[in-house]
Amino acid sequence: MKRDYYEILGISKNASPDEVKAAYRQLALKYHPDKNSGNKEAEEKFKEINEAYEMIGDPTKRAQYDRFGHAGVGTAPPPKPGEGGGPGFGDFSSANDIFGDFFSDVFGAQRGGRSSRQKRGDDLRYDLEISFKDALTGIEVPLEIPKKDICTACGGTGARAGTTPKTCPQCKGVGQVRYSQGFFSFGQKCPQCKGEGQIIESPCRTCKGTGAVKSDHKMTVRIPAGVDDGTSLRVAGAGDLAGKGSIPGDLYVVVHIKNDARFGRQGDDIVTDLRVSFPKAALGSEYEVPTITGKIKFKIPPGTQPNTVFRVKGEGFPHLGGKGKGDLLVKVVVFVPQNLNEAQKSALHQFLQASGEADSGDSGNIFKKVFK
Repeated sequence: MKRDYYEILGISKNASPDEVKAAYRQLALKYHPDKNSGNKEAEEKFKEINEAYEMIGDPTKRAQYDRFGHAGVGTAPPPKPGEGGGPGFGDFSSANDIFGDFFSDVFGAQRGGRSSRQKRGDDLRYDLEISFKDALTGIEVPLEIPKKDICTACGGTGARAGTTPKTCPQCKGVGQVRYSQGFFSFGQKCPQCKGEGQIIESPCRTCKGTGAVKSDHKMTVRIPAGVDDGTSLRVAGAGDLAGKGSIPGDLYVVVHIKNDARFGRQGDDIVTDLRVSFPKAALGSEYEVPTITGKIKFKIPPGTQPNTVFRVKGEGFPHLGGKGKGDLLVKVVVFVPQNLNEAQKSALHQFLQASGEADSGDSGNIFKKVFK
């Protein structure tokens, strides 16, 4: 099981944004790879801390996590169709710039080489439509996603076969140029190589120098039982690559649930109507009520009024990230027949008399009284 993000950061669920940021800053400094060279345990710890902060440090993601937990729900607003996304888990250099420039200037400069920042590919979005039943029970869906992968023609270098990228003459391969102002020294991305530290003089014809090409990738995505309409499910590492040495972005599967003619949804409760005649509503009766997966027997008591809602426990959607299920809400709709035969009219006239009401010959009066 994945560890709780609050536990990872060592904070309570009621921690303020400032407390979250302070806890993250302290842990990130302690476990940063530049201070723990070759320590795999510290590296994994650092990734875990960064993933937790990506969630808890953003108010929207935090609210989503508080509701859904680790149930596969996306932790960041997915990119719009056709667009790349923002930073994702495990990508410290592109996430919330608390330490980005600091580590780039201090640790990168100490090494005397290029910054340790790693290029990250774009996030992708896939809009998936599923049935009401599939949302209730969960489903595994095969997908075919067009995404960027390493260009095999150049091995991801971006340079044409037989050639190699040249060291940038301006930054000498560092990827940054440094400026001094008074007592301060700061670095900026090299304008000539765009921070790459290398210049490709003969771009690969296949990838046009990017080091990545787009192709279709098949995968299977599990949609959890109880998912709601508009939920974004994050598939880590299933997004685009940005070339050799890069890390892939993430894939966000946005779920859309088809309407069902028989059922509606209120939170984790399922809502349905039960059409009942006036005599059965007055006398009580037993019905077979449809559910998503079958039918259940259901009794309405004598004297049931129109629009009464009965609750059937545990027949709703599973609670995402928690235990238990919602309920089935059965709304009684009493219908009035529009065309009565003589026997029916006679019976209703007798009912009027037995009720002590004046019989005007208009059997509709009884319904006016019942629905008053």
